[in-house]
Amino acid sequence: MHKLLNDSPGEEIMLLGNESIARGAIEAGVAFATTYPGTPSSEISLNLFQMSQETDLYFEYSTNEKVALEVAAASAIAGVRTMCMMKHVGLNVAADPLMTLAYVGIKGGLVILTADDPYMFSSQNEQDNRYYGKLSGLPVLEPSSVQEAKEMTKYAFELSEKVGEPVILRTTTRINHSSAFVSLGDMKKRETKGEFKRDPFKYVTVPAVARNLHVKLLENLDKTLAISEDCEENFIEGDGKFGVICNGVSYLYVSDAIKDLDLKGKIKILRIGLSNPLPGKMIKQFVGSCDKVLIVEEGEPFMEEAVKAFAQEEGIIIPIAGKSEQLFSRLYEYNPGLVREKMASFFGFDYTPATNIDSSKFPEIPQRPPNLCSGCSHRATFYELQAAAREMDIIVPTDIGCYTLGFLPPLNTGDLVICMGASISSACGFSEVTDKKVVPIIGDSTFFHSGITGLVNAVFNNHNLTLIILENGITAMTGHQPHPGVDMDELNFKGYNRISVEKVVRSLGIEHVTLIKPFKVKKSIEQIKEALAFKGVSVIISQEPCAIMLKNLKTRKLRPFKITDKCNNTRDCINSIACPSFFIEDDKVNIDPTTCVGCAVCAQICPENAIVPLKN
Repeated sequence: MHKLLNDSPGEEIMLLGNESIARGAIEAGVAFATTYPGTPSSEISLNLFQMSQETDLYFEYSTNEKVALEVAAASAIAGVRTMCMMKHVGLNVAADPLMTLAYVGIKGGLVILTADDPYMFSSQNEQDNRYYGKLSGLPVLEPSSVQEAKEMTKYAFELSEKVGEPVILRTTTRINHSSAFVSLGDMKKRETKGEFKRDPFKYVTVPAVARNLHVKLLENLDKTLAISEDCEENFIEGDGKFGVICNGVSYLYVSDAIKDLDLKGKIKILRIGLSNPLPGKMIKQFVGSCDKVLIVEEGEPFMEEAVKAFAQEEGIIIPIAGKSEQLFSRLYEYNPGLVREKMASFFGFDYTPATNIDSSKFPEIPQRPPNLCSGCSHRATFYELQAAAREMDIIVPTDIGCYTLGFLPPLNTGDLVICMGASISSACGFSEVTDKKVVPIIGDSTFFHSGITGLVNAVFNNHNLTLIILENGITAMTGHQPHPGVDMDELNFKGYNRISVEKVVRSLGIEHVTLIKPFKVKKSIEQIKEALAFKGVSVIISQEPCAIMLKNLKTRKLRPFKITDKCNNTRDCINSIACPSFFIEDDKVNIDPTTCVGCAVCAQICPENAIVPLKN
């Protein structure tokens, strides 16, 4: 039995923040869940997927976030408790249905989990998705701890049904990926079937209907505001003439700072957990009782701007600050030390930072840049592309996935990244305004997510480009989740269909489609050269399963390689492909047999034929 299905109310177990959220959804009786995986949200989906194999919970990995929200919307409109999960940039993809779904409303609770990523640990931007709540007119909830993540998930379903709207549950990486003991609660019975009652003047958003629905949305927002003023998610604690307004994980940093600086009785806290709509009356009363107020919030000055506006409405003239060169930045994550320092500085308390440990005696830690795994077929494909295009000046727009790392030397493959699917669409633009050959690169999961439309555009407008689709049979970067091109039978999951990348590509009428096996280096280089020479749209599909997936499935016998005495130390292997299984010892290149998977790419490019399989 899955640990999150443990029916032992009151028991405490150690959970990751994302596991706590998944448990909260189960306790709330979630019966329908959709997602497109994205770090830092992926473990929520994984746990719900696993639990769906043991229960009547319906779960799906959708084609993309827009589809995930549209599927979830129908379930919630029919009265079923539903959850839709994605990372912060995923909500950009789902923004189109989000905005109108706010007008339409729901019957069964719908929780939209958006996991923001301050510091961009695994993302291309740091956007603050609280603004989506403001833009759409939907409630936004923000937990401050792993335990609260579970409780607030449950509350989000209740709030959604109370106001008849989807609720945005906004987390950040520090909540998603922290671990703590969580007290389990009762599990509500799942209601898996709903009913849709036809009502075109409520659900068909032509302009005449939508005008009335906008009025209803604003009425629902007023209901949420009344709840926000009096709900447990927004609370005041402590005493003092100074005030701090904070949210999310910043609340923990502020609480620690008050203890560490011995400021109990001098500083009080207003913790905002329901951050849209903000509780205006509560904020005005709090600010009116303070001599100075500091707003501590990662990301944008979402609360700060509102607090200052509320103070102006009341004629309260006190120092209110948050983002500035002297205080908090709009960049990256905060940490306890930073919050201690800025609080002491703003309120005028003595603070002596801890002395850093003298590390001058220790050797510098070697840099370890991110790298493609040993045996990753993407490395071979990039090497072959560069070899095939050696006499050409090419532009390589790349996409979101493991293969994005190809931009690093020595592979040097990747010139532009914008968002999921943009490699092909941006290649269309480059092909028209430059005289260079354009070679967009995209993974199979991303191709299904949002690459197909770009390819349709390229064919329709007859752009001159060569698309490389890296088909490794899984959504590798976010943790090996399936996508429409995955062989689910191989993963021992029944009831799924498989969509062929090749058939989709050929169905668009593309004349030049090439399948390559990237571990056959010489032949692949010749095939890529042919595709690059084609005028118009050509497509190369590089087919080789993800090396880590093969290891996990144990479907292929590994045969590590070694370097023999024939090696003259030319280091073409390291300087060309930089596989992480290589290491240098006594000024000579070696191969780590415990990580080498035997792809044999290095053996094929070695000028001395000095790399051979290990016999034992």
